[in-house]
Amino acid sequence: IMKVSDIVSQLGLEVCSGAEGLNRPVEGGYTSDLLSDVMGNAEVGMVWITLQTHKNVMAIASLKELAAIILVNGQQPEQDTAEQSNLEGIPVLSTSMPTFEVSGKLFNLLK
Repeated sequence: IMKVSDIVSQLGLEVCSGAEGLNRPVEGGYTSDLLSDVMGNAEVGMVWITLQTHKNVMAIASLKELAAIILVNGQQPEQDTAEQSNLEGIPVLSTSMPTFEVSGKLFNLLK
């Protein structure tokens, strides 16, 4: 099974925070910028692709037991987001790719 670290290396992602969680297994992916949508539909072990950078993303990632968060378009986590990511060991990753591109690449990696 693929781990977060495999996705980081294969997609050339930057690890912004939460590096302790790089060995988390990845069960799938979910792409959305609407927090209520992610809360209702993402499943345990998924990687969440979003442009949201505020601390609420960590609350949802923790609640849903997500494997990692990928921020698109070169976004970086806000400081309190990164701190929470480090506390919980849920990696926040960043890419310069747009949402559509990274979603497709992650899909191809996981299928």
